[in-house]
Amino acid sequence: MTADRPDSPSATAHIAAAREIPPGLHFVATPIGAARDITLRALDLLAGADVLAAEDTRSLRHLMEIHGVALKDRALVPYHEHNEAQALPRLMRALSEGKSVVYASEAGTPLISDPGFGLARAAIAEGIAVLAAPGASAVLCALTVSGLPSDRFLFAGFPPSAKAARRTFLSELVRVGATLILYESPKRIGETLMNCVEYFGAEREAVVCRELTKRFEEVTRGTLAELAAAFDGRDVKGEIVLLIDRGVEVQADAETVEAALDRALESMSVKDAAAAIADAYGLPRREVYQLALARGR
Repeated sequence: MTADRPDSPSATAHIAAAREIPPGLHFVATPIGAARDITLRALDLLAGADVLAAEDTRSLRHLMEIHGVALKDRALVPYHEHNEAQALPRLMRALSEGKSVVYASEAGTPLISDPGFGLARAAIAEGIAVLAAPGASAVLCALTVSGLPSDRFLFAGFPPSAKAARRTFLSELVRVGATLILYESPKRIGETLMNCVEYFGAEREAVVCRELTKRFEEVTRGTLAELAAAFDGRDVKGEIVLLIDRGVEVQADAETVEAALDRALESMSVKDAAAAIADAYGLPRREVYQLALARGR
């Protein structure tokens, strides 16, 4: 986390005064890069809550130090997928005692590729108030700067790392009538872009956002083919958000389908190519599979 953008004036610490926080579970969004992107309400909650919880307690401590928020003698509980069985009962006890509990994401909005869902469900099941202090979100930040349609969008999370699961994942997104937003590892972004060319087509518009709000922020726009070429073999670092424009309805005449199938068969098995083309054009998989077999591949 950076204290601020390099071209901004140095941040002055905000000394949050502890205010009375109502009982319940409060989800607090935290900056995705620039520390000044936190809200005043979030600072009030961090300063006044009875119990604090976070996926990464070191990150939260650092953020609080930047803004002059004292932890004092309050509990700071780590809560993540590896210790949920131990941490969840402790936090639920505090909530059942009428305390205010804040859960802060490591970066961005809680529950968006971030732990917290189990905690929210448990609190709701017990009739405990669940509230949110909205703020930074890599999903919305990327959508805002992408230039792609924002009237409808789907956040699909991280594509699976296993190849077979990834192909299934992408094939299910081909006909979604909305801007697609994915998170991806910098180590796999090149491979993912090539996979997307196979499934969505080379000419589909897309955007790769890297290190949003941070010092080396980069937004790369172009067709999927252009982006795949730009990131092929490139050593990429940082947090990645990939956005893909919605597809346009294509007339599924025989010549169009056969040409698309031939391109897919150059890098995919008959089964995978048939599935991808069938999903792309809304055709029965069995018919496209038979067509692939007939083309002698």
